[in-house]
Amino acid sequence: MGNDLNYTLMYLEINLISIVLVALIHYKTGGLTKMVAQRNFAMAIDAEMIFFLSDTMCVTMYNGLFTYIPALVFFFKTVYFLSTSLMCFYWFVYFEHLQGTPFVKNRKRVLLSSVLVWVMGILLVINIFTGCCFYIDEDGVYNRGKLFILLYLISYAYVFFTCTRALIRIFKKQYYSQRRKLIKLALFPVVPAIAGIIQFINPALPLACAALSFATLIIYMDWTDEMISVDPLTGLNNRKMIDHYYNMWRDDKDDNASLYLLMIDANKFKSINDTYGHLQGDKALIRIADAMRLGLKGHNKRSLIARYGGDEFVILIWAESDVMIENLIGRINRELNRLNKEANSPYDLTVSIGYEKASSDLPLKDLIEKADAHLYEAKKNNR
Repeated sequence: MGNDLNYTLMYLEINLISIVLVALIHYKTGGLTKMVAQRNFAMAIDAEMIFFLSDTMCVTMYNGLFTYIPALVFFFKTVYFLSTSLMCFYWFVYFEHLQGTPFVKNRKRVLLSSVLVWVMGILLVINIFTGCCFYIDEDGVYNRGKLFILLYLISYAYVFFTCTRALIRIFKKQYYSQRRKLIKLALFPVVPAIAGIIQFINPALPLACAALSFATLIIYMDWTDEMISVDPLTGLNNRKMIDHYYNMWRDDKDDNASLYLLMIDANKFKSINDTYGHLQGDKALIRIADAMRLGLKGHNKRSLIARYGGDEFVILIWAESDVMIENLIGRINRELNRLNKEANSPYDLTVSIGYEKASSDLPLKDLIEKADAHLYEAKKNNR
């Protein structure tokens, strides 16, 4: 039995900080638990805190900070592995919600996917009588059993599946608008997985809880950032970010380029909504957003794309001349035409674009009005 009090206190401090951190995140997201996705996020954090507490109790008892009771250590180890599978399951369902997969819309499939949690529970019950996964010997020493590795494989299967799905979708054109989010989902388990492997090899290193709380914080910060600055339908920046970017440009000008503001508006969008319904209207807006992203891929200067409101969009972009802007407009139109063909769109989806060059003495409101006037002229020409 260990007797290094300093090590035990350090381990305890790390885990308590992790518990407090995820508890605060749970509290801050508490008002949104009526949303299905956020409810799974909250459940994952609940399981995470149980995981942290059980790990803490095992280590503190095993190292003599609290009275060592073998049966209690065995109990907390059982809770530790069961909470691990529950935590991974709820992260899996939450990630599937973030990816918008049809899987999470079918309640029966979600319930069926919990089979690995039940397998974990059954295995842990069998372990009580056989010690096949872990056991405490006559001297009170904790040991791993022959099937110990299964406890990790069962739980990690959930995270592996959903992150692999995200990784595959990154390279598919139809998920281009979600690419930024998919990359984050695919990378999420990297740090916790590395920490888990290291702690699996050397259980004395207190890495798992710290890595998990850090990853949870990153997800929370990314989620709050999206709530503040991202349009939920298109994944573009929202109107608030236009003001922020324009003010930033005034403080950080590029002598080799000027800032242009482009106003983009969908042609005959109302008729698309009226004829084909709002769901098709939403798909049209997402297609326009994707066309703008793809059109900007060949531009080597800084830019910002935002949804201004309804079917109107804004691009703030650094460019060296009007010719570069005209080329950009051409690329956006070509990409939109290509996306329409790929989607077998039943309607003709086009956009009108007007632009104006910014100047330091021109307020953003006036710049938008000038670009909007050019947009109106482009709309008249399109008619």
